[in-house]
Amino acid sequence: MSEESQSTVHVLFVCMGNICRSPMAEGVFRQRVEQRAGDFAIEIDSAGTHGYHDGSPPDERAQAAATRRGIDISSLAARRVAAEDFDRFDFILAMDAENLEFLLDYSGAEHREKIRLLLDYSLTREGGEVPDPYYGGPTGFERVLDLIEEAADRLLEDVVNTAASRVG
Repeated sequence: MSEESQSTVHVLFVCMGNICRSPMAEGVFRQRVEQRAGDFAIEIDSAGTHGYHDGSPPDERAQAAATRRGIDISSLAARRVAAEDFDRFDFILAMDAENLEFLLDYSGAEHREKIRLLLDYSLTREGGEVPDPYYGGPTGFERVLDLIEEAADRLLEDVVNTAASRVG
């Protein structure tokens, strides 16, 4: 592994199909990193626990909601979580308890400490879930973005602290 890749902090957001919640989280977090932590090597990705939509772009409603907040997720493509993701990523953040349980079951015991719920980073909703907006209306996507943004700042603090400790 190169020196650069050893110092890079890798963050993975996970939902079920990787077309709504996790790509929105990836987009929000990319924006936060660009605005506040651009000097650090931070890689951000998203995946789904199921491969229903492999290769598909994010849901159009997710894209529209993100665009309204100045975030472009149109170039992202859905993929399923792979076994090697557990070795590669330092932070693996599930959107809900069902996906968290899947990740914990799928990973080896040595990776469990890095797998958590995204809302564990929320000041007011620790242990909470980001609801799946897929079967609802557009307000559900706005709510998802609100929850993701609520957790993003505390997550960024943890990620930046990890990155800073790797640099020196």
